[in-house]
Amino acid sequence: MCREQALGCGYSRHEVDNLVAFGRWQSLARAVYLPQPLWVTEPSRRQLVRAALLSLGPAARVVHGSAAELHGIAGLPRSDEIHIGLPGVAAKRARAGQPHVVLHQLEHPATSLVSLGGMPATDAITTVSDVILRVGRYPAVSVLDSALNRGLLVADDLTSIAYRIRRRRGAVAARGYLAEADGRAQSPLETRTRLRCVDGRVPPDALQLEMRDDDGHLLGIGDLGWRAPKVIAEADGQGPHSLPEAIFADRRRQNRLTNAGWKILRFTWQDTLDPAYIPWVVRQALCTSPPR
Repeated sequence: MCREQALGCGYSRHEVDNLVAFGRWQSLARAVYLPQPLWVTEPSRRQLVRAALLSLGPAARVVHGSAAELHGIAGLPRSDEIHIGLPGVAAKRARAGQPHVVLHQLEHPATSLVSLGGMPATDAITTVSDVILRVGRYPAVSVLDSALNRGLLVADDLTSIAYRIRRRRGAVAARGYLAEADGRAQSPLETRTRLRCVDGRVPPDALQLEMRDDDGHLLGIGDLGWRAPKVIAEADGQGPHSLPEAIFADRRRQNRLTNAGWKILRFTWQDTLDPAYIPWVVRQALCTSPPR
């Protein structure tokens, strides 16, 4: 709650100051408090974002990477920063009450704002347009893929984004990122693996490739596929696939695919950090696969 709300509930200014000073309440931002002691609970990310908004007034809205986070758009590196936008004069006068708040002097029409969990934020297309101008190719394409995969953007929105970002700093590079977006990628790891293959001149010819036996029964779906040599690549990230039941299921699936003549490659996030490794492994698999 903000200080005004506490006073409205009957607390005096002295009582509020004492509750904060003795650790009964947590101070999240300037004149914004969580009425629980730190030893009971730590503030969540959403609570910190909400506190930043409350401390900066009704004109504040969540923007850039923080808005992407609220939308559930993946692909950006983890950050403690909270990005808040304010219109011109308000941004110049405001002083953030917490060290990780980054203020942006931005004007947004009401039509480009939405409420996410009760917090004003830029809508998905505005958020993605802003983000891809500020980051490099791999996170930008990952953000685009994630937004498309989640249905927050559709293919026609990419043309709209290209128009929105024209003449803005970073627009030339961002137009290239738009051309590489593919909503079939189900995670940033899949996007990064695909881009490594593209950069290494072994691009997959299919994503989410369905593999079937001679009778047409579905054997599995591969993240990236090279159909003629019967090679697939799996992007193995942390999550449900790391559970014991999923590991056993993946092994049975891999056995079925191997018996059907498919070669399965597996890559982790660490593998994508080396530009040469994934293309080299894929190229070796393509060269050693028997002709069909």
